[in-house]
Amino acid sequence: MLLEIKDLDISYGDKLTVTGANVELDKGEILSIVGESGSGKTTIIRAAMGCLPGAGHVSKGSITFEGRDMLKNTKEDWRKLSGTEMSMIFQDSGNMINPIRRIGVQFIDYIQAHDSSKSKDQAYKMATAMLTNVRLPNPDNIMNSYPFELSGGMRQRVGIAMAMVFQPKILMADEPTSALDVTTQAQIIRQIIDVRDQFGVAVIIVTHNLGVASYMSDKIMVMKGGRVEESGSRYEVLSNPQTDYTKSLLAAVPVIGGKCYYE
Repeated sequence: MLLEIKDLDISYGDKLTVTGANVELDKGEILSIVGESGSGKTTIIRAAMGCLPGAGHVSKGSITFEGRDMLKNTKEDWRKLSGTEMSMIFQDSGNMINPIRRIGVQFIDYIQAHDSSKSKDQAYKMATAMLTNVRLPNPDNIMNSYPFELSGGMRQRVGIAMAMVFQPKILMADEPTSALDVTTQAQIIRQIIDVRDQFGVAVIIVTHNLGVASYMSDKIMVMKGGRVEESGSRYEVLSNPQTDYTKSLLAAVPVIGGKCYYE
């Protein structure tokens, strides 16, 4: 088991926000966490990455990565893990990237921050190779560009490239398509699947979109109000939902031609 989360409770100060979450993820699997805003989806992946904001903390349960107890990690342990063994793609990578620095400068800094043994030339080659892997044309031009000179889809691909440059074992994706148009959303989802296929990385994606979950996932977890309503394989959850909430989510999906997309 690559990642195992057991009976996880997460609190902000004294307020319990997520309770009883369980996740099991093997190498190469894709898990989609779906649910309404405020249901605790992002909170779970932030806890798994050790980056809960403010007074957020794990108040009960366990997070185990490759047999290691993540709750015993020091800040230095998390620094070494983040970006190398576990990485995250944010909802809008354009907000993650400094708008007044060229992509190449930031990408090289990112690589050298995680591996100080890399020279600037080595880091540049690593960056352009990964930009090519995520199908960005003319990577040298991308490296010389400012973020505002790229489209939203291109910036998101830069975010994927930065997250994948050290070939992590787990990729967390927090609503990676919500700020994009429909065509670009499809391209980014296909890109994440290609990254999984090429590098064998496990993926946890947070999304509101059941269409995205049904297309790309091996497993689906449905959340509401900080609780897991339902969890299982894609087929189990979509073809035989057990809770009224999951059934209502599926019923809300537009149907084309009178046939449900998940059948």
